[in-house]
Amino acid sequence: MNIESTVRERYSQGARETQEALCCPVDYDSSLLAALPEEIITRDYGCGDPSRYVQAGDVVLDLGSGGGKICYLAAQLVGPQGRVIGVDMNDDMLALARKYQTDMARKLGGDRVRFLKGYIQDLALDVEALDRHLREHPVVDQQGYAELRAWEARQRREQPLIADASVDLVISNCVLNLVCDEEKEQLMRGIFRVLKPGGRVAISDIVSDRPIPAALKQDPELWSGCISGAFQDSEFLRTFADNGFHAVCYDKWEAQPWRVVEGIEFRSVTLTACKGVTEGSLTEHHSLIYRGPFAAVIDDAGLRHVRGERSRVTAAQHAGLTGAAYRDAFIDLQAELSAAAASCCAPAMSAVDATQNNTSHTGHGGGCC
Repeated sequence: MNIESTVRERYSQGARETQEALCCPVDYDSSLLAALPEEIITRDYGCGDPSRYVQAGDVVLDLGSGGGKICYLAAQLVGPQGRVIGVDMNDDMLALARKYQTDMARKLGGDRVRFLKGYIQDLALDVEALDRHLREHPVVDQQGYAELRAWEARQRREQPLIADASVDLVISNCVLNLVCDEEKEQLMRGIFRVLKPGGRVAISDIVSDRPIPAALKQDPELWSGCISGAFQDSEFLRTFADNGFHAVCYDKWEAQPWRVVEGIEFRSVTLTACKGVTEGSLTEHHSLIYRGPFAAVIDDAGLRHVRGERSRVTAAQHAGLTGAAYRDAFIDLQAELSAAAASCCAPAMSAVDATQNNTSHTGHGGGCC
């Protein structure tokens, strides 16, 4: 079975007419949907809403952007300072997304969205550039093939489709399961490569509760229908963690399976994670306190944090652990002290504190309380 051609054919058909079997019921923000053409809304096939993780000013990359629905939702959220990039390998889906690009730019007050032809498991290869190259240099023998491979390597290195460390948020909606098993590790490495330090991922996809047998993996309809290529639920988290991502968790988990095939449950989930920032030395350090409720936790850098006790971390670790991915799990002592100092109820500063902070000591309280 050729997975790529199977997926391409089914989603080309989905671009031409709505395929009800390809999607799970999802509630999107109706105020954002109001700006989208009906054709894009009805020919979208997903299992979640990763657009709700978009922040103003983000550079967003949508893997497997299809007809552009999530991209156009995200474009309303990033605002005039942000931008959105959709990557898809299906010509019919790209044509649908680009069909409304001028109209959407007018509605948004600016052209914030680009749709690129590429494989989500190879974010360095510009497939439209490849198509042009093949038209000009058709491969007819072994030498031509070798020259093509050399051209691809040079293109990935010098003009990658998505540049290193250029994206704030990678999103995807029920597409990672369409990548063949042999290329899933390459997919993860590519996502990590394009993210900025501290960048985030929000991936909605289908997972199974048990390993998928070989017989199901050979069924082209089940593969293109988001079943045969699904990650197992525990494997999905582990794969992101093994590829260097931090704060990996299921932010959404549908209790009710979407489908049950041969006793295996397939359900929609949304995974979130972040890319760690570059580590620094302890010469510039910060103190955090783990809030609880657990007695202790170990973070992705291997540091153990005991509930209620101070942890000494580097500036880079501090930036990660106080970021949105950790959902206020830690008390940031520096931020708390800064807030207190700005308050009218700030405590009096002692002579010792004043000396350490290069602040003159007046000998009286710093606030009205």
